[in-house]
Amino acid sequence: MNDETSESVTYEVADHIATITLNRPARRNALNWDAYAKLEAAFRRAVTDEDARCVIVTGADPAFCSGDDVGEIMAGPDAFAKRKAPPVVRYQPTPAAMAALECDKPVIAAVNGAAVGWGMELALYADIRVASDKAKFAELFIKRGLVCDVGGFYRLPSIVGPAKAAELLFTGDVIDAAEAQRIGLVREVVPHGDLLPAARALATRIAANPPLALRYMKEGLRRAAYGDPRDLGGWAIETIRRLMATEDHKEGVAAFMEKREPVFSGR
Repeated sequence: MNDETSESVTYEVADHIATITLNRPARRNALNWDAYAKLEAAFRRAVTDEDARCVIVTGADPAFCSGDDVGEIMAGPDAFAKRKAPPVVRYQPTPAAMAALECDKPVIAAVNGAAVGWGMELALYADIRVASDKAKFAELFIKRGLVCDVGGFYRLPSIVGPAKAAELLFTGDVIDAAEAQRIGLVREVVPHGDLLPAARALATRIAANPPLALRYMKEGLRRAAYGDPRDLGGWAIETIRRLMATEDHKEGVAAFMEKREPVFSGR
């Protein structure tokens, strides 16, 4: 067994199963710049780790991932919109998203609590989702005056159908674990204390199979069901950058920080 612990993400391998855990419980595992970088590194490491045959991604209780750390990513001095960058000819997708999507080993999301905003995106990047009965899901981007990242466009329609995906993306509604199972978003819902054992049991069954064949099987599924996400992911980031300059985005962030309902103007 080997493991690596950082401030924001942990990586551990045992019995050919790599477990990546978002580890900011006091912030409900909201992603800051450090967490994004560490999450990307963890998925890249899983690809090259010869001992890892299957990957579980989860969060330290009480949440799976509550999305971006709004105070840092959207409103702080180092906010995304305030970062200076050279002129971009072609926008690139989110590195952590691509690391998860390009992981060529089976990925199981063990969703132990809120998976909202980019947290739901992360769950979508997995091949299979298992949920605690405490799990909740929401694509909250519309509430911040933004579009989703690549997962909502690239994976969600194939998993729940185009109409249901449109409903979740257009409304930003929160759904519970039972509804997530009903629409096919998650494989199963288990009591909270049984979540990791259930995910590990499934991962063990997967990891018992030939590693090379597993990786090719995943590649075949990707080619059949999803295609290539890089162009779509780049468009999503370009659009997010544009929308971050709008008054509606600023109002969405301000309303969140001030704990009030937003009033959008269409500007």
